[in-house]
Parts: sequence; C-alpha cells; structure tokens
Amino acid sequence: MSAAPQVKFYQVGSFAAGNRLLGPDAQSDQADPGRSNTLTCGHRACQGCGEALGARYALDAAQRAAGGKVIAVNATGCLEVFSTPYPETSWQLPWLHSLFGNAPTVAAGVAAALRAKGRTDIRVVGQGGDGGTVDIGLGCLSGMFERNDDVLYVCYDNEAYMNTGVQRSGATPPTARTATTQAVGDDPGAPFGQGKSLPLIAMAHRIPYVATATVAGLRDLEAKVHRAMSMRGARYLHVLVPCPLGWGTASHDTVRIARLAEQTGLFPVFEARDGEVTDVTPIRRRLPVEEYLRPQKRYAHLFEPELRTDVIARLQRAADRNISRFGLLAQEDVP
Repeated sequence: MSAAPQVKFYQVGSFAAGNRLLGPDAQSDQADPGRSNTLTCGHRACQGCGEALGARYALDAAQRAAGGKVIAVNATGCLEVFSTPYPETSWQLPWLHSLFGNAPTVAAGVAAALRAKGRTDIRVVGQGGDGGTVDIGLGCLSGMFERNDDVLYVCYDNEAYMNTGVQRSGATPPTARTATTQAVGDDPGAPFGQGKSLPLIAMAHRIPYVATATVAGLRDLEAKVHRAMSMRGARYLHVLVPCPLGWGTASHDTVRIARLAEQTGLFPVFEARDGEVTDVTPIRRRLPVEEYLRPQKRYAHLFEPELRTDVIARLQRAADRNISRFGLLAQEDVP
C-alpha cells in the first residue's frame, strides 16, 4: 500500500488538469492556490533543479500541516546558496542558515528554545543536502536522533557535493562519475562498497519516523511530510532530487529520472517507525537499471567506448536486492 492517498484520474477530453477534477480536500498541497510558496521566485537554482522542487514541496506541506507556524534551519550547500544570495532571499518563512555540518544541532537548539518558552505550536524543520547530512553533519544528526529532539530533518539527496564542483559524497552511487571519481581505469567512477545509507542509519536509532521519497511522487512526499508533522520527536525524511548539472541529464527530465530510480529499485521508497519498515511504495512497472543509467552522462562510460555489461549487472543485482529486501514488487508481480 502506498503512503499517499490513492486518487483515480480520468481523461475527460479537455484541458482540465487532474487535480481540478477533485475537491479541495483531495487536492495536493501544490494545487492549493493559497499554498504558502515557502520557496518563491527569484532564487538562482539551475533549470530543472530537483532540490528546488523537493524543498518547495516539503516545506509547503510542512507549513500546511503546522498551520503556517514553521521555522526552517538550513545547512550550507546548494539550497542555501541559490536561495539566499546576499542580501536577497527567496524564503517566505522564518529561516536560519547554519554551518555545513551543524544544521541538526541548530534545529535542536531552536526546538529546545521554543519548548522553554512554552511554544508547542511552532514546529522546526532542519534541512540540507547529502554532503551536509550524510557526511559532514552525520555526528550532529546522530545526536539529534539519540536525544529524540522534536525536529523533522529533511535530506535533499542529489548524490554529490554539487555546489562545490560535483565531488563524490557518501551518497554517491557506485560507478557514478564525479570530479573526484573520474571515469578512468578498470573500475571507473565511484567505487563499489563505499558510502552509506542514511535512511538505514536513521532506522538504527529507532526514532519515531523515517521515510524516503522522490520528487516524482508529489502526493507521496506531501503525505509523508504531513505524517511526520503529526508526530513529536526526531523524524527523518530522505528525498531523491536529481541534479541536471551533476548527473548530466536534460533539465526537463528531472521528474522522469527520479521515477526511473524508483521503478528500477535503485532507490527504494518506504516508511519506518521505531526502526521497523511499516510501508513501502510498490514498483508499478519494473524496469532494468539500464533505462535509468543511459540518460545520465555520469554513467556514459558504462556504454562507450564499450558496453560494460559486467558493471551494469552488478548494479542490477543491487537493485534486485533492494526489491527483495523491501518487498517492492506488487504481489501479483512476484514470481
């Protein structure tokens, strides 16, 4: 069962867009003309930036869930740089910029200050990219989890340090080309066996809520933010946000690439409570990993000058393990 409410859309032979056929209560947060637009126009993100989409979706949903009473704490990184070029800002909510690695601690401090003032109505969201979350801020994030601080932390994962030149991060997948994992040698790109899964690390802390999502699943992402905001304590949301610049994809393909990551099984979409998986978003149409890899220039060396079937097969096995581990196939599709 998917985390998001199931809505059936109908083709009406007109220019009506899907949500217009639904009542206001069934529409997505982004379809609401009164949405908060937490990240508004004027920012300097690249065309097709998945992180800009993910941040707007997540924080608009958080604002709606909290009645407009949200404070955001933002780690240094792409999201901070393109949204707040001094002296301007594209944020339309109380927003704090932290160092690269201490956003979880700053967010926890804000939550503690609000608790001391008796302001239980104001909620705190911490956010950062994979560099500031999976690597530099991991110790601070683990501390936030261990203390069970009342913070929803959102990681926008574009799988490298994009702001500083596309260097490898702990979330960079195997064989991906980055500035520090060049496509050279017998095993080109990022090596197998390195990196880490932050959602699984978060689950190991047995915090109240952990979930993954992508910008291809708007309703799923919004539903998970609403669910997280209905809880207290430490919560973690890991959102896949393709980066056209770093991944070498067309700017209009961001949502399609994110969907391919889901449908191949390379990025499992699930929810967990208290360390146990409670729900998954099943793969609707299983695809081979090659369909996800080919549109991305960071994987071009797997196809030219020769087809690396051996490496692609290893990636396929990794996807297959995800599918088996999380039970990602709809029951009727299981052999």
